[in-house]
Amino acid sequence: MYESYYHLRDKPFQLNPDPRFFFASRGHKRAFAYLEYGLSLGEGFIVITGDVGAGKTTLAKSLLRKLENGNYLVAQLVSTQLEADDALRSIAAAFGLQAEGTTKSAVLKSLEDYLRMAVRQDQRPLLIVDEAQNLDRRAVEELRMLSNFHEGDKPLLQSFLLGQPEFRDTLQSPEMLQLRQRVIASYHLGPLDRAETTQYIMHRLKTAGWQGSPSFSEDAFDIIFQFSGGVPRRINTLCDRILLFGYLEERPHLDAAAVGEVISDLQQEVHHQHPGEMETAPSIAASPPGVVAAARASAVGSGISAEDLDARMESIERSVNRLIPLVRKMLYALTSGKEHE
Repeated sequence: MYESYYHLRDKPFQLNPDPRFFFASRGHKRAFAYLEYGLSLGEGFIVITGDVGAGKTTLAKSLLRKLENGNYLVAQLVSTQLEADDALRSIAAAFGLQAEGTTKSAVLKSLEDYLRMAVRQDQRPLLIVDEAQNLDRRAVEELRMLSNFHEGDKPLLQSFLLGQPEFRDTLQSPEMLQLRQRVIASYHLGPLDRAETTQYIMHRLKTAGWQGSPSFSEDAFDIIFQFSGGVPRRINTLCDRILLFGYLEERPHLDAAAVGEVISDLQQEVHHQHPGEMETAPSIAASPPGVVAAARASAVGSGISAEDLDARMESIERSVNRLIPLVRKMLYALTSGKEHE
């Protein structure tokens, strides 16, 4: 939508992990180095943890992009509360094996035979488990058991485990001792700092074809960093909305005031509000003055100040006013398209 206005080839702040937009921050470089180090050894486990939106999946996709022309046989598993037997079946299915309706022993035999044949053909089986914190402890133990498979002195399977911080607690439990002994390297991916946040934003803009518009003031970057905490996914969400705001307001330059308005809008949206506050605001904004006055009196009686209510109404009105030009542009695009048919 805003791409044509700013002459961008792509959406620079899409939430879908895309290795083209991988940004090598200090932390991401180190995590990537650990993954490459693990590949060079060809055995054991590499564990990468990080908060939601820290960039773990993008990191893995960037690694896979680098391995495309190699002899790696890669299976990816996004775990969703998997128990031990389901985890084994999911791993077998990720390698393209039939696992439904068979016993656990049959799945293990099929998987071992498949991995053994791959190694004999000079292929390197690699399992990447995303959202590893959702695996129960028995499922994690099954992963350890798979690491026991060998063809001569070559392990049949190497695993990279990506998860949220709570996965570290799972690994530190007493029953995970044998798995911990097989972990070659472990790294926790933290947020970007202030300088990296600016570099990250500019990197994604340039990757999307940025030619100088929009421009950002330094204090805009300050507020983006403060609001996002340096977490890449939060930066993407906020910056996508900032560019939409800039498009609607036809602004080639975005400053702290513009970012502040977008943040105010985000904070007023449904997922940022208390459930009891959501139904009254839209109806108040669309009501006649007498109803608004009554609503104000009721709100004050409920403990909500008139000033707070006015601020919410102004925010809603601002959001509606921004949607009007967007609707007009969409209608114009649709009608002009029909005229040229």
